[in-house]
Amino acid sequence: MSQFPMEASKGAFKRQKSIFRSFINDESQFKPEKGRYHLYLSHACPWAHRTLIVRVLKGLESTISVSFVNPVRNEKGWHFESEDNQYSDPVNGFSYLIEAYKIMDPQFDLRVTVPVLWDIETGQIVNNESSEIIVMLNDRFNQFTDVNLNLYPKDLRAKIDELNQFVYSNINNGVYKCGFASNQSVYDAEVTNLFKALDQIELGLNGKKYLIGDSITLADIRLFVTLIRFDLVYYNHFKTNHQHIYEYENLWRFVKLLFNQEKIKPTVKLNEIKDHYYKTHPYINPSGIVPVGPNIEKHLRS
Repeated sequence: MSQFPMEASKGAFKRQKSIFRSFINDESQFKPEKGRYHLYLSHACPWAHRTLIVRVLKGLESTISVSFVNPVRNEKGWHFESEDNQYSDPVNGFSYLIEAYKIMDPQFDLRVTVPVLWDIETGQIVNNESSEIIVMLNDRFNQFTDVNLNLYPKDLRAKIDELNQFVYSNINNGVYKCGFASNQSVYDAEVTNLFKALDQIELGLNGKKYLIGDSITLADIRLFVTLIRFDLVYYNHFKTNHQHIYEYENLWRFVKLLFNQEKIKPTVKLNEIKDHYYKTHPYINPSGIVPVGPNIEKHLRS
């Protein structure tokens, strides 16, 4: 795939909206039940990475199963094929994730995205919007976990929502707006906006461990998944090379804090992240060569 199809307008990147937006709760057809739901994920994708982190922090490994697609998306999209069977679908035996989308809509012709929250009982997609999935993982399965952790406390929700919208528009999606800009003036405006936002978050982290409150929230997780990929791939691949994240005192401290948490670190697959971006976007990197560096892991440990 040269770039995201049907998601560009006058040189600017426009992200496709998620279309499956059902919710798990006691009043819907999708009841919170142990073993009923499955997450289709990619270690490479930041949107999927959010859900993986929330799942492990909430201790839901035995409640919600997961499987991972091959990090290198091909012309048919996300797939489970690999020489060593490392990537497979134990729930439905899909070869391509588009098979799940076609079950929902045989005429589906948009880009297939991860994460996908799948209902094993009824054989359908519940939701493919990561921002909604992580909220469900945070508060709909508490009866099945001994972990007493609330990543979206009611008294902080307004602040979390406001910050999430800012981070999404300017940073999470901002790096893509830079990387997939096909017009110089569009790129110039987007990269300026991206680094203004990073400067603002850097200032906001002065004297603080986390973005909001005294403990980790969904806002921290949503920012982290972009920052951990920034120096590794976005800096070169998406041309966001005005400044490294490691050059920001507060942002880099924040990245290291989250990366080195016992449950979060195993969710970060640096090689899969690099393989995905450098091999999946021939429009940006036609050779498909994956650069040897940077070796950020040694700096993350310090």
